[in-house]
Amino acid sequence: MSPPVTEAPVKTRKPRVTGKRAGKARASAKATARPRRSGKSLVIVESPAKARTLSNILGSEYDVRASVGHVRDLPKSQLGVNIEQDFEPRYIIPREKKPVVKALKEAASKAGTVYLATDPDREGEAISWHLLHAMDLDGTPTRRVEFHEITADAVKEAFGRPREIDQRLVDAQQARRVLDRLVGYQISPILWKKIRRGLSAGRVQSVALRMVVDREREIEAFQAQEYWTIDARLARERDADEAAFTARLSSLPGPRKAEIHSGEEAEAVTADLRRASYTVRAVKQKQQLRRPAPPFTTSTLQQEASRRFGFSAKRTMAVAQQLYEGLDIPGQGQVGLITYMRTDSLNIANVAREEVRGLISEKYGAAFVPEQPRFYKTKSKGAQEAHEAIRPTSAFREPASLKRALTVDQAKLYGLIWQRFVACQMADAVFDQVNAEIEAAVDTQDKPYVLRATASHLRFAGFRQVYIEGRDTESDEDEERTLPELAEGEALRQVDVKPDQHFTEPPPRYTEATLVKALEENGIGRPSTYAPTMSTIQDRGYVKKEGRALKPQELGFVVNDLMSEYFAGIVDVGFTARMEEELDEVANGERTWPPVVREFYDPLAEALKGAGEAPRVEELTEEVCEKCGRAMVKKWGRFGQFLACSGFPECKSTRPFGEEAEQQQQTDEKCDLCGSAMVVKRGRFGPFLACSTYPECKGARPILKKVGVPCPKDAAQGGEVVERRSKRGKTFYSCSSYPNCDFVSWSRPLPQPCPQCEGMIVAAGRGVAKCSNCDWKGSIEGADSPQAKASA
Repeated sequence: MSPPVTEAPVKTRKPRVTGKRAGKARASAKATARPRRSGKSLVIVESPAKARTLSNILGSEYDVRASVGHVRDLPKSQLGVNIEQDFEPRYIIPREKKPVVKALKEAASKAGTVYLATDPDREGEAISWHLLHAMDLDGTPTRRVEFHEITADAVKEAFGRPREIDQRLVDAQQARRVLDRLVGYQISPILWKKIRRGLSAGRVQSVALRMVVDREREIEAFQAQEYWTIDARLARERDADEAAFTARLSSLPGPRKAEIHSGEEAEAVTADLRRASYTVRAVKQKQQLRRPAPPFTTSTLQQEASRRFGFSAKRTMAVAQQLYEGLDIPGQGQVGLITYMRTDSLNIANVAREEVRGLISEKYGAAFVPEQPRFYKTKSKGAQEAHEAIRPTSAFREPASLKRALTVDQAKLYGLIWQRFVACQMADAVFDQVNAEIEAAVDTQDKPYVLRATASHLRFAGFRQVYIEGRDTESDEDEERTLPELAEGEALRQVDVKPDQHFTEPPPRYTEATLVKALEENGIGRPSTYAPTMSTIQDRGYVKKEGRALKPQELGFVVNDLMSEYFAGIVDVGFTARMEEELDEVANGERTWPPVVREFYDPLAEALKGAGEAPRVEELTEEVCEKCGRAMVKKWGRFGQFLACSGFPECKSTRPFGEEAEQQQQTDEKCDLCGSAMVVKRGRFGPFLACSTYPECKGARPILKKVGVPCPKDAAQGGEVVERRSKRGKTFYSCSSYPNCDFVSWSRPLPQPCPQCEGMIVAAGRGVAKCSNCDWKGSIEGADSPQAKASA
């Protein structure tokens, strides 16, 4: 049977389509060419770590990607705010973020739904809004999901009730961003012009600097006042001297408060007490209850981490972010260990509260569980009550079980958060307190002196079994003190009387912990701003840490004084706090944001006019210019203060001042060009040698750091290997006679010779050394050990 015959198709030419019909046809073809949506949902978060943890929870049905922070921002090269058009911001996608946005758009084009799962605060809401616009997601189903902890239950609940982007929160963040840009980009150039380049002003940082400077001036103006305390060692008649207890003088005959301000007065009172007869006037016993501290907020976590571990606010937040976003826990995968770490709320989820009460009962006993769960009220101004306090995602995930999975910093901070959270739901601590009033009768006085003695004993540890809050100042409140059993009317004998001289002390300098606390108490800034503020005032050179104390530098005084003179409103604590409240009103939908910015900007614009006409910050000195004889003035440069001729620009003579002058010490080196002595100067890439006759002679050369290894090519001529820096800032090693000797190594030479060929060995990274002449390899520490030689 022959196969059926199939006719070849007839090719027909389609008529050419032009005009509107052509445009529609191309649009139709383009639509059909779009990739088909796979139905797999796209989830976008800020960081890769958070993406890994979320992907571990959601599984393969979701494609979880990271935006790596903001994808749109105001341009760096210009103000980016149209002041005339209601402060309309002009956002751009930075060049480095364009590949990220492109990849996210491609993923979104294939997704059934896009979920924006950024952080649960105003900043996170704004990132979601920017993603929506940058990715052009108008035709794609897009939902916002919000969770305060990255756990299976929290994530499932959030995806079960997605919502739209909250424009009120976005507007509040936009207003904050625009305000910060107006202050930073309009005041900072004035600081550059009047003081030096590289300085900055900020809505929160300038107030923080003022508080530090004001405290320093308060300390400088403080006048110490002398005062005396007098303690008597007393014992019952039947007791030995060793059983004596201490009672402190509390009131003088009259009665008058025991305020003694001179040594003569103290001697007279001491003489009276040494011949007085002592009687117990009253004994009062009571129980004192001490309640646990509330769970952590951002500011209290930063304060306690500073007290306990010496962590900076920046370090604390970096570690907390790692704990929140998730870490690889053996047997559990990528797990988020704490709730969101930028919060000013003290709320605790009911599930978490019940869980921790169960843990307390199981681990410490029923006596440590209070009858009713504890609820805490947030005192912070503008607190976002919908958020939660910082707590572990599971109270049963104890610190000891995670030690091997965490770094030292992570283990410290997680342990602190766990302890504070568990303690906040435990029973009160109970102290037995005894207060005794003792009369000291003297025949020359109509009325007696009165002394007080106290005792304190811990009856029930309660929350203190787990955690005791740190203090910014030393206190003997928790010290265990005892008293013998005393009865009213009982006679006592005096063992000793000791007067002590004291002087009042000035208020202490702020630490990062106490400055964050003061900012929060005054309503300045919000949880997301504390750590950047602490870093900025130090990075700019305004403030320097001495131990843990923040000490303002001279540059800080100069900047603060200029700001206080011309921009009093910007650095006023009350004004800045009111601005924060108005921004909170925007977030709550009570106000629109452009009028709030206008209220701030109008007085700022007036102040800018006056500040622009102000003279440059200079200080006349008694130094005389060596070139023209005019007086020298103190100015600020990139590396600190220097002296410049007051006749500038006719005379451009300068010379170092202060620390810079001290650093430019004479050396034994001679200038290659003129033979004059060389001095050490500091430049952009660190210290270098310069001719002491500069600017007449511009001879200069780098300071060479010897590494203690002879040059393998030029050792006979005295050549040594030295450390140098390339034009790109990279470290390399060469002969001291370079470029006459062409030896160069990009690896650090080591002083030990190769055990195999006696050649030069260099560091190869990760503690490994290798020979530059043969194939020998070994450890740096053991490069010349018998074991290394034997293995070679």
